[in-house]
Amino acid sequence: MNKYSGFRAIRSLDYVIILCHDLAKMRAFYEQLFEFQIEEDFPERMMFFRVGVLFLGLRKRGRAYDGPSVPSSSASIQISFRVPPADVDLAYDKLVECGLDVIEPPTNQDWTHRTLFFRDPEHNIVEIFADIHPSETLAETSGVHQIVI
Repeated sequence: MNKYSGFRAIRSLDYVIILCHDLAKMRAFYEQLFEFQIEEDFPERMMFFRVGVLFLGLRKRGRAYDGPSVPSSSASIQISFRVPPADVDLAYDKLVECGLDVIEPPTNQDWTHRTLFFRDPEHNIVEIFADIHPSETLAETSGVHQIVI
């Protein structure tokens, strides 16, 4: 057997599926807010959006191995989308315009990301982030980060 067979043969992530209670609500959220295009649709069961070279799937909960549901106020996952730096703020503006709650507004982090956090309709955490250069962040003693000019 080749030493790169089985699990060692994995070279990329192809898709992620979010398990949903309300598939229609989640579909509308990702389709309307993100303007993702539907790649495959299996009505009432599952659907996939193409996001770059990957797929984001939404699947109705109900299979025996899905396990118990998480409490309605808890997140099951955090999903992150990379954008150019200026688009973090544009995404924030769109969230505010749509009246959606933001967990954390655009913030320069000390791990060289500019981030924005909010929740989808089933309380999963969604992050919009951009890579920023280390010289663009400065950690203050309060833990707040700001752009260095």
